[in-house]
This record gives sequence, C-alpha cells and structure tokens, in this order.
Amino acid sequence: MTEQRILASSAVMAAGTVFSRASGFIRSALLVAALGGVLRADLFTIANTLPNMVYILLAGGVFNAVLVPQLVRRIKADPDGGDAYASRVITLSALFLGSVTVLLVVLAPLLLRVYLDGRFLDPDRVAHLETIVDLTRWCLPQVFFYGMYVLVGQVLNARGRFGPMMWAPIANNLISVVMLVAYLVVWGSVGDSVARYQALDTSQEVLLGLGSTLGIVAQFAVLVPYLRASGFTYRPRFDFRDPELRHTLSLGVWTVLFVLATQAAYLVVVKLASGGTAGGGDGTGLTVYSNSLLIMMVPHAIVTVSLATAILPRLSSYAHEDRLTELGSTVGSTLRTALALVLPFAVLMPVLAGDVAGFAFGWGGGEDTAATFGPTLALFGPALVFFTIHYFMLRGFYAMEMTRLVFFIQLAVSTTNVLVATALVPSRPPEETAPMLVVAYLSSYAVGAVVSFVVLRRTVGGLETPQLVRFLVRMALVLAAAAATAWLVEHALAGLGDRPGPLVALLRGGLSGLAGGVVVLAGARLLHVREVTTLVDTVAARLRRG
Repeated sequence: MTEQRILASSAVMAAGTVFSRASGFIRSALLVAALGGVLRADLFTIANTLPNMVYILLAGGVFNAVLVPQLVRRIKADPDGGDAYASRVITLSALFLGSVTVLLVVLAPLLLRVYLDGRFLDPDRVAHLETIVDLTRWCLPQVFFYGMYVLVGQVLNARGRFGPMMWAPIANNLISVVMLVAYLVVWGSVGDSVARYQALDTSQEVLLGLGSTLGIVAQFAVLVPYLRASGFTYRPRFDFRDPELRHTLSLGVWTVLFVLATQAAYLVVVKLASGGTAGGGDGTGLTVYSNSLLIMMVPHAIVTVSLATAILPRLSSYAHEDRLTELGSTVGSTLRTALALVLPFAVLMPVLAGDVAGFAFGWGGGEDTAATFGPTLALFGPALVFFTIHYFMLRGFYAMEMTRLVFFIQLAVSTTNVLVATALVPSRPPEETAPMLVVAYLSSYAVGAVVSFVVLRRTVGGLETPQLVRFLVRMALVLAAAAATAWLVEHALAGLGDRPGPLVALLRGGLSGLAGGVVVLAGARLLHVREVTTLVDTVAARLRRG
C-alpha cells in the first residue's frame, strides 16, 4: 500500500514534468535553430546558466535538501503548523537573495572572468565578451526568482502539494518559446552559416536576456496562489533568532560546503566547455553539453525526482521516529522502481543517440550541427544510472540530517570529475570537448553511487540488496535483448542516411525505440520483473480510471 501511495504522489509530479520537459525540448530546438550549437549559442548558454549556478551555490542546497525535513518536523510539532517558521525562512531568504542579486549585476564582468576560458579575453573576442557581459546582466536577476521559486515549492511539498512545483516550469518554457519564435521571425535561423560564430547585437541581447528572466519570474509567480490554498499564510517575520531557524542554518553549513564542492567542479566544466568553442572552430562546448544533459534529465525529472520528492517527507518521518529499517526498505524499493524506467533509457540511448540529436536539434537546416550532439548523448545514457543511484542515497542521508557525511561523499564525486575532466579535455581535439566532459561526469557519479550506497546500507542496516541484485540480473537479460533489437532496426533503416532531416530521424529513431521498448515490456513479463510490471499495471489502471 505504501508503494502504491508513493507511485500515486509521483504520478501527479511526473505528469507535470512530462509537459514541462516537452515544452523545454521545443525551447532547446528553437535555441539551436536560432543560435546554432557553437560559439554564438555558447554566449547565451553560459550567460543563462550562470544565474542557476550562482543560486545553487548561495542557497540551493539548503532549500532543496535541508528545508523539507525541517518543515515536516515543524508542521507536526508547532501549534501553528509551522507557519511562523516558514515565514521566517521566506523573509530571511528574500532579503538575502535580493541583496546578492543586486551585487552580482554590478560585478558581472568579474564573475565572468572566473567562468570563461582565457581566450575570451583575446583582442579578437572583444565583441563576444561584451555580448556575454550584457546577456549575463539581463539574466542575473533570475538568481532571486530561482531562489523564491524553489523555496515556495518546498513549502508546498512539505504540505503534500507536489503538483504545482512540477507544473510551474511550463510557464517559463512558454515564455522562452515565444521569445525564440520572435527571434526567428526577426533575424531568421542561423543554420550552419558563419553567423554561428558572431557576437549578438544589442536588440538581440535584450530580447534573449530579458525574455529568459521573465520566464523565471512567471515560474515563481505561478506558485504563489497555491500557498494560501495549502493552508499556509505568509506574514513577514524578522525575529531571526528563533532556535529552530538556527538549527536549520547549522545543518545548512555542511550543505553549503556540499554545494561549493559541486559548483567548483561545474566551474571547471564551464571553463573547459567554453574553451571548446572559443577558438571559433567546430568544437563542442557548453551548448552541446548542457542540451544533451537536458535530454538525459528527462527520465531523471519524470521518474527519479518525482519519486524522491514523494518519499522525502516519509523518510524524514521514519528518521525522526528512529525507524531506520523502514527508511532503508523505502529507499531500496523506490530505487528499483526508478531504475525500472531509467535503465532502458540508459541502454537504448547509445543506440538511438544520432536520431535523437537529429530530431531534437536538426531543424532549420542544422543537420550538421545536430550531428555534433550524438556522441555526447550516447555517453550520457549510462551516466544516468550512476547519477540515479547516488541521488536516491543522498535522500536517505538528508532525511537523517547527515549533511556532514554527504559533503565528504560529494567531495569525492567532485574531485573525480575535476581530475578526469582536466586530464581528458586538453588532450583531445575541440570537437571531443563535450563527450570527454561526460566521461568525467560518468566517472564521478560511478564513484558517488558506490560510496553512497555502501555507506547508507551500513547506516540503516540494509537497502533490500538481495532484491536489487535479482532485479538487476533479470533486467540485464531483458535489456541486452532490447538493445540488440533496437540496433537491428537502426541497421535495417541505415539507408535513410547518416544525417537525415528531423522527421526522418524521428521515424527511424521512433521505430527503433519502439521495438526496444516492446522487448523490455515482453521480457519483463516473461522474467517476472515485478518493478516493471507493477509500474505498467499502475499506469494502465490510472489511464482506465481516467
């Protein structure tokens, strides 16, 4: 019954995520059509990525990992249901994020010097540097609205309102789509032309930067009406000496260190990625890396995040009541449910990567640009498995407030990422920059998955490891047959071309993926892989009721 409730809570979030990711894909395809996949696209991608990076560095870890367990405790323990505590957190966070955002806009040129490859400071890159500084200043107000969106969303999650936070990004994506359509109407598609390597003019900077920021504003604004509907009434409170708030901040210290380690590694990624396109050739950089990561994060967002968000309040209750065996059992069973969907994606993506890239990024005559995404996408598939395991293990640690231990585990992950990336990227040609960054990503989360699994299993006394091993053995047999089937279909349709247009890529990739998916479902039934069959039966039952 518990598993069914978790799946039911996850279904609401997953539905919102599906629509959100679908609109996000349209946005990404339009972005590549408008700006290409090399230098000009990287100017915008870096500027639009920095606010999220800075927000996560400043407060994201505390909001995402520490806040929900604390809110759950306050809802249960406080006479007002935790309203005063949540109001203090929101007030303090708004003051902090607002002050920092203003400071960042002023110091944008200095901030960019930390992230950009040194070649952007060369005399022949003056116009490109001016473009990225201007775009960054338009985008940096997102820091405040990212923070408020996540903060309000976590208040809703702690009160059992999971849906709004997952649906809200659709508003952001819709505004971004309108912005990019307007860009294409006025300036046209860049395709594979020389314009891919040029800087943007002022009007283009204003449209792209302001449009991106307005999308994040809308994403936050959508959540606000749901606060009162959840039973929470916000009142500004400035009594920040509250003992519970100090306890939250003390837990947050280790989470901030965790985020520092993560963002230090990502800083290296951005710097190396910017070097892949700074020379002006056909190298792959942050646009290829980040958009490929976006595709990889589809099953993560739909499955892993939805399940993890649904179980975190439950895990926090188990930890609070010292029911560690049940905590471990819940983490273990939910991990298998997530892997039931993540593993097929991870195994089939290397087979389908070329067609996925062709359909997602080949619009507007950009078939050559789309082809640069294939190797990066192929490598991100297997990386997702290790990332998923690591992600679930951390939810268990956060529920038990073991933020110090999480920091040291993440330090090992980030160190591995930096060491592998700095060893591989400079030694390879520019077109291999993004794929080598994914190899570093895969290596780091392989380390994280193994270490976090072993430590959490020892801490809680078990994660249903025998059931996990049996599940993985059966899935290995099913997935080997599925991958072989998908490859045979791809090979049979190879005559459609190495770099077909988006619709042909959709046809070939769709048929190959469908064939592989059918084999997964049939094989799971044949070998009694309960995690897959239960998931399918639950979805089918909900569709029939719908």
